[in-house]
Amino acid sequence: MASEQELKNVSPLHKEFQNLLDKDFKDRKLKENEIIKATVTEITKNFIVVDAKAKMEGMIPIEEFKNDDELKKLKVGSQIDVYLERIESFKGEIVISRDKARKMKAWKRLQKLFETQEEMTGYITGKVKGGFVTTVEGLPCFMPSSQIDVRPLKRIDHLMNTPVKVIATRIDKNRGNVCVSRRAVLEKSKNAVITEALKNIKEGDIVDNAIVKATTDWGIFLDINGIDALLHVSDLSHGRVKKPSDLVTINQKLKVKITKIDEKTNRVSASIKALTEDPFENIEKKYKVGEIYEGIVQKIMEYGAFVKIEDGVEGLIHNSELDWTNRNIKPSKVLSVSQKIKFKIVNIDKDTKRISLSYKATLENPWDKVKGKVGQVFEMKINNITDKAIFGELKDLGLPGMLHYKEISYEENVEDLKKYKKNDILKVKIIEAKDDKIRFSKRALDKDPLDYFKDNKKKIGDIITTRIHEVLKTGVKVAIDKDKKLIVTIRKADLAKDAVDARPEVFSPGNALDAKITDLDLDNRKIKLSVKAAQIEEEASLIKKFGKNATKSGATLKSIFQKAMGKKGNKEK
Repeated sequence: MASEQELKNVSPLHKEFQNLLDKDFKDRKLKENEIIKATVTEITKNFIVVDAKAKMEGMIPIEEFKNDDELKKLKVGSQIDVYLERIESFKGEIVISRDKARKMKAWKRLQKLFETQEEMTGYITGKVKGGFVTTVEGLPCFMPSSQIDVRPLKRIDHLMNTPVKVIATRIDKNRGNVCVSRRAVLEKSKNAVITEALKNIKEGDIVDNAIVKATTDWGIFLDINGIDALLHVSDLSHGRVKKPSDLVTINQKLKVKITKIDEKTNRVSASIKALTEDPFENIEKKYKVGEIYEGIVQKIMEYGAFVKIEDGVEGLIHNSELDWTNRNIKPSKVLSVSQKIKFKIVNIDKDTKRISLSYKATLENPWDKVKGKVGQVFEMKINNITDKAIFGELKDLGLPGMLHYKEISYEENVEDLKKYKKNDILKVKIIEAKDDKIRFSKRALDKDPLDYFKDNKKKIGDIITTRIHEVLKTGVKVAIDKDKKLIVTIRKADLAKDAVDARPEVFSPGNALDAKITDLDLDNRKIKLSVKAAQIEEEASLIKKFGKNATKSGATLKSIFQKAMGKKGNKEK
């Protein structure tokens, strides 16, 4: 090996040769996985031989050129792009691909077109699940079915294997996925046309040749000089419209007014009713609240019926205004569509364009029949029984009413309801007829046990003799009258002055009890009795009567009570 001193003594000619040699090797340093320029050196039956400008030859299978018009123009000396996969060995053999070079260039171009959203030409070559295979720049791409047109297409035969303009919507190079859209191109083109067309119209314009393109339950789609417009069902007429399709046909020309233009979405709204005068403008001059008019039933709903008063004007009859006796009656049981009826106007709201009507106001009010009938006796047919009341109907008047369980008998026992069943006929007295309500009473037909107090002129503070009717844990029930129709409960605390004597178990049915009336409210049927209060009053009376003499004679209070009670007992016997 030459020493450092020997290298310094090399002649300039040798140095120049060394530099040329180094440069040649530097040029031969090719990078793998890149596109390089190569020169065709030979064309055989099966291969295209190229020189990768580093005096390294490679061979490309002829199949990679079969579908390329470039093959026809190819000749020795032509330069082509190739993809260098790897440098094979020290011999200088390399592995290259024309097809991969073409795909890499296509990916770069697609990436650029995706970023700029430029249109590109593709070919729809096949159908797959969810869409179509579309070849763009030699690469297979996916076009979803929803992106082939602005509207669903039943057939696409006319688009197969023909040039179509598309826009790349998504690119994933790692997975080799590209999504394209023809619809985006069509919409872009359409929007451009619409934008230009919108310059020629403005809000408030009247158009005579709006063409009906399609109808739905909620409106009509129009074509106004190439612009799509919506005519909502609420803008067809001042009155109610059942179906837009009942008024127009496809391709029919309509006169409309442009009511709104949304420049952001290019949406146009149109109206027919805007061309006519609003009938509600002078509605209060035409129709008066409280007056009766005629109209046609237009529509029946669960909550009421709509009636046409005139073109563009309708009112609502609520369920509660259909029948005098049934506030929740089904409208279909009273009225029918297209029926001509009379009605009374109940209310007019000009701001909301709502008119409230009454049908029952034009009919005879059966509730008038019951006026002045309070206190009279009628027969009632039972229609329904609840846990608190009986509901029935007056046979003679046909009016509904209620019989509360407290009005069945003076005992006010809810168990009395079990005595009756549906369709039973009861004699009742009307005790209230007010605001479409009737209240019945059965007990009012009998003598009121509370009349005992009126008949015997009893009042608060009086002491009366009662008989124990029933012994309870909380007290006793006592009968005041002989017929035992007037029963009052005396609570435990009022049974005796002394607690030991106030135990209910020491009492027996049939025993006599003297009790003081401590509360008497006949209107509210409230009665309160107290044995304790009677005893206290009796004690006070005895002390007052015998106390002075007893003190002088030396007698005790106990002996005075025993003597007094003994005399009383003899009298009772």
